[in-house]
Amino acid sequence: MPTPEDLALARELADIADAVTVERFRARDLEVRRKPDRTPVTDADLAVEKAVRAAVEERRPGDALFGEEQGGEITRGRTWVVDPIDGTKNFLRGVPVWATLVALVEDGRPTVGVVSAPALRKRWWAGLGQGAWTAGPDGPVALRVSEVEHLADAYLSTTELRTWAACQARDRYLRLADSCWQDRAFGDFLQYCLVAEGTIDLVAEPIVSPWDVAAVRILVEEAGGVCTDLDGRDPLEGTGVLAGNPRLHAAALSLVSARRGGGEGDREPNR
Repeated sequence: MPTPEDLALARELADIADAVTVERFRARDLEVRRKPDRTPVTDADLAVEKAVRAAVEERRPGDALFGEEQGGEITRGRTWVVDPIDGTKNFLRGVPVWATLVALVEDGRPTVGVVSAPALRKRWWAGLGQGAWTAGPDGPVALRVSEVEHLADAYLSTTELRTWAACQARDRYLRLADSCWQDRAFGDFLQYCLVAEGTIDLVAEPIVSPWDVAAVRILVEEAGGVCTDLDGRDPLEGTGVLAGNPRLHAAALSLVSARRGGGEGDREPNR
């Protein structure tokens, strides 16, 4: 179980990250390069992870750290998992929808999560058994997933359709989208936060990394939601992610699961 000090440290790490990202956001001299997987990385991504690593080494020298830019692994004990900037493409283009994700994973399970989006002036956080929260004008506001019961009434989000096509899973996503009331591409961290707030109902993604999902998983779960991979397994170890309220999760899973819903060879539904 996390301690109050763990959640306080996660929020402090987010403060450290925000100080870096806010200064570099829309900077004319922002340095950008492509990683081997062709995704972009900026000097801000690297600076955030360096600063967060230094803080963890100082404050929790016995804990491991796994970050998107400098690697590591999730150990059997305590591991801090950091995505310096989730939404780097937005960040480098000057779009204000990006965030730093900080999670504490203990024995393979996220127990603390913080999502900090300073350009939106928003922050969300959660601790195992402590609920999910966001900042409001009069103090912290408790989060709860929606109570929508049927896919036909559900609001669905993903990041981009082309990723599903690259994974040979486009038809599976379209089956789910066609079963829902609305689908949009809010993308990245924001869609999970909206699920936790009860604003939208489902998120589906074909590819995620541990740093993408650790913090948002605990946020969704502590708000009363369910977060699995596309086959109902642990999203930290599986393929993709399906997150949403528990009334919809099983029905959505039956449509996007490769084991349950079939493959790309299925006939594409009419849009």
